[in-house]
Amino acid sequence: MSKPKIATTSMCGCFGCHMSILDIDERILDLVELVEFDKSPITDLKEFTGRCAVGLIEGSCANDENVRTLQKFRENCDVLVAVGGCAITGDIPAMRNNIPLQECFNEAYLDGPTVYNPDKLIPSDPEIPLILDRIYPCDEVVKIDYFLPGCPPSADAIWAALTALLTGQPLELSYEMIKYD
Repeated sequence: MSKPKIATTSMCGCFGCHMSILDIDERILDLVELVEFDKSPITDLKEFTGRCAVGLIEGSCANDENVRTLQKFRENCDVLVAVGGCAITGDIPAMRNNIPLQECFNEAYLDGPTVYNPDKLIPSDPEIPLILDRIYPCDEVVKIDYFLPGCPPSADAIWAALTALLTGQPLELSYEMIKYD
């Protein structure tokens, strides 16, 4: 019998949630007994190889590539979990939502204190993902089934969520697992 597949991705964020996945330490060996990792920075697989039972999404949507990634995960995963503050609320990246996009471009490429851009050009290569008007949490783009809070969530919370979802148990996290003092 084949093992269920899980996929992970990191969009607009810091990659801290993936670090928490790796922080499950030796339990990663138990996880490998339960699942097969599919599309993920952990495996370096760039495309889905088949249907996935669970998709873990870290980060928010800041550009059109993030939106396409999130939509692809929704299409290919039975259960989608928004992992961490960026995926759930936009968190720190969403601080730019109160600044007009043109002002962000001007600061980054024209007027910033360390900018050297004698031609005064803002990059517009078609290979560069199109920046969105604001940062979008994942649930504003696709249906999200579960939310795992934290910045980042603890390794124990990720372990508990994954094992519950993969074994058909209810996803119930204790207060201690999701409190942040």
